[in-house]
Amino acid sequence: MIKGNFIDNLPKVYGIYTGGFLAFIIIMAIGEQMGMTAKAIGIAFVAFTVAIYAIIGYLSRTAQADAYYVAGRQVPTVFNGMATAADWMSGASFVAMAGGIYFKGYGYMALLVGWTGGYVLVASLLAPYLRKFGCYTVPDFIGTRYGGNLSRFLAVVVLTVASFTYVTAQINATGTIASVALDIPFQYAVYVGLVSILLCSMLGGMRGVTWTQVAQYIVLIIAYLLPVFWISNKMGAGFFPHFMLADEVARIADLESQFGLGTVKNSAADLATVPKGLAGITKAHSAVNATPWAFISLALAMMMGTASLPHVMMRYFTTPSVKAARKSVGWSLFFIFLLYSSAPMLATLSKLSLIDPNLATGIIGKSISEVQAIDWYQNWNQANLMFVSDFNGNGTLELNEFFMGGKAVVLATPEIAGLPYVISGLVAAGGMAAAMSTADGLVLAIANALSHDLYYKIIDPKAETAKRLIVARVLLVIIGFAGATIAALEIQGILGSVIWAFDFAMSGLFFPLVLGVWWKRATREGAIAGMIAGLATGTAWLIYVYPKFMGNTWLSDATGIDHLRFGIPGAIVCLVVMVVVSLMTPEPDSATQKMVDEMRVPSGKTILGKQH
Repeated sequence: MIKGNFIDNLPKVYGIYTGGFLAFIIIMAIGEQMGMTAKAIGIAFVAFTVAIYAIIGYLSRTAQADAYYVAGRQVPTVFNGMATAADWMSGASFVAMAGGIYFKGYGYMALLVGWTGGYVLVASLLAPYLRKFGCYTVPDFIGTRYGGNLSRFLAVVVLTVASFTYVTAQINATGTIASVALDIPFQYAVYVGLVSILLCSMLGGMRGVTWTQVAQYIVLIIAYLLPVFWISNKMGAGFFPHFMLADEVARIADLESQFGLGTVKNSAADLATVPKGLAGITKAHSAVNATPWAFISLALAMMMGTASLPHVMMRYFTTPSVKAARKSVGWSLFFIFLLYSSAPMLATLSKLSLIDPNLATGIIGKSISEVQAIDWYQNWNQANLMFVSDFNGNGTLELNEFFMGGKAVVLATPEIAGLPYVISGLVAAGGMAAAMSTADGLVLAIANALSHDLYYKIIDPKAETAKRLIVARVLLVIIGFAGATIAALEIQGILGSVIWAFDFAMSGLFFPLVLGVWWKRATREGAIAGMIAGLATGTAWLIYVYPKFMGNTWLSDATGIDHLRFGIPGAIVCLVVMVVVSLMTPEPDSATQKMVDEMRVPSGKTILGKQH
């Protein structure tokens, strides 16, 4: 029996929840042994977990502004760390990261380095100080620190561009998983994912999102780690495969050499027959397929982007104190590390299970007809995520004749490895949780910024709390449906869209945030000019170098800054313009400078009042 304050009982509440979820997994495993179909198991996992999140969202409903925007600022550090990790580890982390390493090699480790390292910047430069400031949103800080509606409005614009780009990727991921689990077309599945997202966030705002994200983290981390350990033990790499990673990568290198990786090329005519979005292994798994500058620049962009993303910053507004905000960053890193340290291993195990002829799961060297008859191949081929073709006409599957979507690496590997289908259902639920948790935070970040910083602070400052929350909830629905519609078009892959979001955020927000805390001389005019120039430069660079837009490669070839790194020139221009304009304009008044000094003191009351 649970008695007393809900916050005090959080360990017990989530302990019961975790036990219940593990019991559900066992029930599904028993059901599989008794003849329950794969489709039924997939539906059950998705439906059960989404229903739990919806219930939590409903129970967390609130009519108070402080609870809706910042969860009442009473989230304990450990649980905020879990919620932040869930918010952070999106569909890109869960579904696409291992796929990137699978196809592109260890050059994609730059993302892991950058995303993890970004939390060092968050902890040292921003999170504690923004919490001391006491704001509701990132534009709330920008608008109050620099003054004036224009600075606040521009921060809303940058936030919306970055977060909306990110949210389309997450809805894409939920759509992919829902499509496979429910056996429905992707274009419809994205709206199923959207409804699930709105159920978690609409009624309770940040309070509802916080408690659902904790629940989602528990699901996603179990779903990610259990297959890794199980497959590793089954393949003889031990229960803790991380210690055997070097040996397994060396094994893959030998196999890639044996099968002629890099020497056997597909013709343009062959590749034209491959379905859109699928890729083959073209780069060595063990190689860092990038120059030092390419690796460092991508990691740097992801670090600065991490420290600029509004939905991440918002999480640290919910802690009880400045000290708690700093500790919360540490817990966030720990919970993120649990998954990120496993992504390279999962990519390695997935590739080994397919190409190692000594394993029962290996398909390279088998007849084309034999591979096409495998159940898991048929399932994922129907989902448009796998394809084989006998290009050379010898009837045998070669390394260059197997193609797979990056999203399938995580989702399909348990099935490929011969694990019970209940594990595949678990992974689907985990991927859904990862994508939903980030989408919850992103949609909420956009809606809160528009409702609080645009509507309440600029359009109708006298609006009552009830009206503000109605506006916020309506905006949630509008933004969500817009994101789902864009996601259905599949303009960009999951991982690419996520990287773009980081670049947009760092182009316009990183230096206005950092200098707003650490440089008293930064002025309103400087911040406004910097945000405009930074976002415009980054966007122009993307349009100019991206193949599907203009595709002028000479600029990216000369600088090493392609469409995945356009935030770097954007941030540089933002910094230069902001500093120059700030020095050319009168310094902020004494009250503002005193406020900045006070913000950097790690103790005491928040600068802004509880209601603002």
